[in-house]
Amino acid sequence: MAEIRAEIRLPTQELRDDLPFYTRVLGMRLDMIYPADDPEVAVLSGHGLRIRIVKGAQEAAGCLRILTDDPDGVAGGARVLTAPNGTRIEIDELNPPLVLPATQHAFVVRRLADQAPWVIGRAGMEYRDLIPSRLGGAMIASHIRVPDGPVPDMVHFHRVGFQLIFCVAGWVDVLYEDQGGILRIEAGDCFIQPPGIRHKVLHSEGVQVVEIGVPAEHVTEIDHEMALPTPHLRPDREWEGQRFVHSLAKDGVFAPHRIAGFEARDTTIAANTRGVAGVVVARPVGGAGPSPWTKHQGDILFSFVMSGEMVLEGQGKDPYRLTAGDAFVIPPDMATRYSAPSDDLQILEVALPANPVTEILDI
Repeated sequence: MAEIRAEIRLPTQELRDDLPFYTRVLGMRLDMIYPADDPEVAVLSGHGLRIRIVKGAQEAAGCLRILTDDPDGVAGGARVLTAPNGTRIEIDELNPPLVLPATQHAFVVRRLADQAPWVIGRAGMEYRDLIPSRLGGAMIASHIRVPDGPVPDMVHFHRVGFQLIFCVAGWVDVLYEDQGGILRIEAGDCFIQPPGIRHKVLHSEGVQVVEIGVPAEHVTEIDHEMALPTPHLRPDREWEGQRFVHSLAKDGVFAPHRIAGFEARDTTIAANTRGVAGVVVARPVGGAGPSPWTKHQGDILFSFVMSGEMVLEGQGKDPYRLTAGDAFVIPPDMATRYSAPSDDLQILEVALPANPVTEILDI
């Protein structure tokens, strides 16, 4: 197989001014220089980069980013430098800490009938944004459709605080690091993907999922080294304090919900994330009528109507009749109630943190 190298070309006016900066300050290695009597071209390598500095080159000076787990150990601890040739150098954390923005609370209702656009995203998947404001960057919620058949996915992971994949239609097969062979979710089932767990989507048929990510902006990285499935089965392994969850609707047990007149099926996510998030499927108890007015003291309370219909009432708001595919967010301390539920109503409810304190109101 032929050897291939890639370089980034940068301009300079005087090469001899640049060499001490790139070699001594940035710690790069000089690999090539010519002509000997009056050098005009130098090739250097280091930090995963190969650069060719050319006297009189027409390109812009550009910007090089050096990522390291010891920023203070590079260039005397400077974070931004400018090379003699004008190239900007940025030195940053290799694995920066995850920043969770403060939630900008809002009452949000997003209805499927409002014709929100479907956008083509990663691996050909179609995304419908369920919270356009992202609550100030605190969370993203997406309704996702995946084309039938094999999915052109790669082994990857997410730098995220919490991530839920909840299937509302069809099915999808996925491989997960240290979780054995192919795992499938169908309507009513879900995965949580702990921070950093490697995985790969394989195949789907008619699948629609709701995906929750905290924070809204998080990085997806490709792992070119890991092959899935991995040889070890480690169901109790933790990633940043969270365990992988594969919750099946058929195994669920319903118990009284935090809202009177409803019962809920727990997915075990609260227990397996140590309370970071709680995920339940709620449904009305037959003949119970409207729920009482309540308010919660959590941070984020997101719901998605999986089937059936209901009316969402909010104090001081016009009532909303909701049907399958609709989503809503109730901010803390806002009085709401669920009325006129159909017998087949099922609501996916995601609370961060888990088990929000709920107060019954006398209204």
